[in-house]
Amino acid sequence: MTYLDERSDTSSASDLLDFFYATRTQTEKLTAPLSDEDMGLQSMEDASPPKWHLAHTTWFFEEFILKPHLPGYHPKDDRFAVLFNSYYVQAGPRHTRSKRGLLSRPSVTEVTSYRAHVEDALREALIYDRFTLEQDQLNALLTLGCHHEMQHQELLVTDLLHALSYNPLLPTYITPQPAVVGTPPERSWTSYDGGLVEIGHDGTGFAYDCEGPRHKVWLNPYKLADRPVTNGDWIAFMDDGGYETQTLWLMEGWAVREQNGWDSPLYWWQQDGQWWTYTLQGPRPVDLNAPVVHVSYYEAEAFARWSGHRLPTEAEWEAAAEPTEIDGNFLESGSYVPIGQRKGLWGDVWQWTSSAFSPYPGFRPPEGAIGEYNGKFMVNQMVLRGGSCATPKLQMRSSYRTFFYPHQRWQMLGLRLAADQ
Repeated sequence: MTYLDERSDTSSASDLLDFFYATRTQTEKLTAPLSDEDMGLQSMEDASPPKWHLAHTTWFFEEFILKPHLPGYHPKDDRFAVLFNSYYVQAGPRHTRSKRGLLSRPSVTEVTSYRAHVEDALREALIYDRFTLEQDQLNALLTLGCHHEMQHQELLVTDLLHALSYNPLLPTYITPQPAVVGTPPERSWTSYDGGLVEIGHDGTGFAYDCEGPRHKVWLNPYKLADRPVTNGDWIAFMDDGGYETQTLWLMEGWAVREQNGWDSPLYWWQQDGQWWTYTLQGPRPVDLNAPVVHVSYYEAEAFARWSGHRLPTEAEWEAAAEPTEIDGNFLESGSYVPIGQRKGLWGDVWQWTSSAFSPYPGFRPPEGAIGEYNGKFMVNQMVLRGGSCATPKLQMRSSYRTFFYPHQRWQMLGLRLAADQ
């Protein structure tokens, strides 16, 4: 079951509004500590300013629900359709992605007013039953819009971290929290029999189109580490020449490492003989016991090879995770840093897999602009699983696939080791 035929639990107007406002409130909570200057920061093409995230997630509801399905709806400003479209070709022209940080106008106040305009229109139309959609279709689109906004909550956090990292003052986004005291569990392994398993969304609750159809996959017996790779593990890799040993690296990965001068994870530096890192809690010594984060697929693959193990396939990860409870360090904890200190498959850092982001057997993207959500990105990217300290917990399910290019590091990207039995 994909988002287009979603039968969500939010069946009434009241339930839909509660879900909608809870999602919108969480986004505004994330931007509350920011100044107007912070709201306009864009540090690279892959990232967007916080103000743009606020406006784009509003545009999504307007473009796919209000404009086509609410008779008599009047946009706040027709020009916003161009400014805040991201990549939906069928939805019309788009402002250049790399120049979003140049949009000093509309102001933060005007964007806030735009959000209120769309929220008021949605609320009134739901209460008075003015949409031209069947209830199931409306549920599906509103639920998709909320999950889309939750994805942008994660992007807002990681984009902001990247932008603030360029400030020599190394500012804090939130008040630093005391470091978790303790040591992580020793690396242990859980064995799985493999065999013929089913993966993909089972049709219960929300899912993105790329999570289905559910299908069978053959797995040989395998085992997964019971915790992600830690900073301490990573420093051992570094001290053993991991970044200098070309034979550990994929050829393309080595070329990217050389081109970018990588010798440590993103945001790390050495100071007085100790490794430090920049976080949204400000600069802090690298916690040897926490999961390593901000490493690319190329680095993760080299580490796995150095360790004598490998990265899991996404099918191996999903088969292991499906019967487990979703419990871990997610966005709602408010720490925005990996903590570790526990066994389990969920949270803290997204985990690179060895699987390319490609369509499952029988996959068909939906018709229209909304079908551009995932399908057209199914090339040259790798799948990650498990969620991170910047991912809303409500987004998580065992079939959830996120994906990034193998050179990217600014997201909360880490790894877990796998091995054959």
